[in-house]
Amino acid sequence: MEKELSDSSLSTPLDPSIKYLGIIMVSLDWLHSDADWQIHLKKLEANPTAEWTDFAGLARQNLDFIRTDRLDRALTKSDVIPPKEITPVRLAILGSSTQAHLQGAIRVAGLRYNLGIRIHQGEYGQYVQELLAPPADLRDFQPNYLLLTIDAAHAVGGLKPNMDVDSVTNLRRAFVERLRQCWRGAHALGARVIQQTILPSGLPLLGQNDHLLPGSPATFVAAVNQEVRAAASEDGVFLLALDHEAVRHGVDAFHDPVMWCRAKQDVKPGAAPYYGDLVARLIAAAAGRSAKCLILDLDNTLWGGVVGDDGVEGIALGQGSAEGEAFAAIQAYAKALSQRGIALAVCSKNDEANAKAPFERSPEMVLRLPDIACFVANWQNKADNIRQIAERLSLGLDAMVFLDDNPAERALVRAELPMVRVIEMAEEPALVPAMLANCGWFESVSVTAEDFTRSAQYAANVARDAMRENATDLDGYLASLDMRLLWREFDTLGQARIVQLINKTNQFNLTTRRYTDAEITELVEATNAKGLQFRLLDTFGDNGMIGVVIIRATNEVGTWEVDTWLMSCRVLGRRAEQAMLKVVVDFARSLGAERLIGRFIPSGRNDMVREHYTKLGFSALGDVESNGPSNYELRLVDFMPEETQIAIEVG
Repeated sequence: MEKELSDSSLSTPLDPSIKYLGIIMVSLDWLHSDADWQIHLKKLEANPTAEWTDFAGLARQNLDFIRTDRLDRALTKSDVIPPKEITPVRLAILGSSTQAHLQGAIRVAGLRYNLGIRIHQGEYGQYVQELLAPPADLRDFQPNYLLLTIDAAHAVGGLKPNMDVDSVTNLRRAFVERLRQCWRGAHALGARVIQQTILPSGLPLLGQNDHLLPGSPATFVAAVNQEVRAAASEDGVFLLALDHEAVRHGVDAFHDPVMWCRAKQDVKPGAAPYYGDLVARLIAAAAGRSAKCLILDLDNTLWGGVVGDDGVEGIALGQGSAEGEAFAAIQAYAKALSQRGIALAVCSKNDEANAKAPFERSPEMVLRLPDIACFVANWQNKADNIRQIAERLSLGLDAMVFLDDNPAERALVRAELPMVRVIEMAEEPALVPAMLANCGWFESVSVTAEDFTRSAQYAANVARDAMRENATDLDGYLASLDMRLLWREFDTLGQARIVQLINKTNQFNLTTRRYTDAEITELVEATNAKGLQFRLLDTFGDNGMIGVVIIRATNEVGTWEVDTWLMSCRVLGRRAEQAMLKVVVDFARSLGAERLIGRFIPSGRNDMVREHYTKLGFSALGDVESNGPSNYELRLVDFMPEETQIAIEVG
């Protein structure tokens, strides 16, 4: 994951002024490198009608600092406007060190994750003052994310090697409390906080047993980082775990003492592309743009050799050879992803029987057929098969990651399906698990108990669809599912999943309003607003929480507004929205409501629900604009529930 700094394709030698970019750096090695990248950039720079997708295509490559900077300058000079489906981000960056050199890398990384990032840079070293008494320019910027970066030299201010344990503990607690005050200030601005852990660049004073000295800077920073983790979990703060990245790649991959002395850059320029990706992937995860499915090739991807030629006994897999163990490690990492909620799919050019044989017969296989939510093996082109997989799993193509050893197949998918994320798989299989871990496409900012059952839910959904395809009577098929819709008001038990669903759901989401954990807590206790959570069970199992509705009282007596209505796409076509409406209407009536107002706000990704309220029997209020928000009303006295084949229960 580390490389020597070089860019032999540049037409001019590196300027001596950037000599100290650093020799060793982390690279974006999961992305491919185009030999004609510089040619494409020059064409882009000369094209006044260039579009967002043109810039994004160049950003989705393995770029170093110099190329990242050039692409950012081209983007900044252009008049390109992000399309509606791009998530707008207003990111404020505050901290104790110099961060200006990281801004371009963050913006370029945003291109990879479909984020349109604007940046406000705080004054050098003034993060406490700016967050406790925000200046006008920060308030006017209205950040929805705030990145707070603290360097080790700043963190250990006041620390002395001869301090006793109690003195060091008090100093550490005071530092963490100051951070928490800053977080509260950021939350008051309406920003979600990304706290960078402190890069462990301090030098040990005792050598390998430095932990024995409480006043050691290295020991202090390690302890602070652990306390920051605990505090962040309590306060709903996201972590940019730079200390963990330094453990994996080395402190020198991120920090250069020369650049620190010259420019107070805690993170050196050479690490900027990787750093920018770390920031963008966190924001993407919070915005629901992380990948949800890993699509796997088989031959020379999950095992060595070609099963159709070599047979199950002849493939390289498992104990006994370095190659076999490397492929087993790939499977083990994929299985772990599945167990934490990522769907696995197979896309193989193979006869289906041959493709499934190792899963069924080889004792060395880590993955088994039940681990695979969707299995496609045929001789069609892989782009078409990936479209089929996305449809079967009810996922968008931008939720797919594709792993294949064949460069031609990767190139085809990149060309035909640019929204699919393609891993530039290393020739050495032992390196592949780390590439999957480094790519950031499976990033998450929360975890719930439901995540651990999601892979099984995807597989069950495929089974339901197969059953539906064989059914000739839709009503009979829905009745055979024996569906039960369980609903209850928001509560602490379901709160983590409620927050996750609200902030991840983009397609079936009428307003795409986002809520923090603290805001959901307020809703639980509110009288003028209520939230309802829904689960759907059927003969195939528990689909988990599939819907959230929030209603708010308006200034007009008897009128409540549907603030939020979202659903999981995996239950589409089962009339769950009609059953949910019956619950919402009955609940609203119990609150004295006589009329419900539904609002649709287009986001660029939720066009599928444009007619949602009309289909449910609401009437349009005024003219419905094709590209703007629209309002609908339902008079509860006129409401007649629709037959759904779904039993409704409180639970």
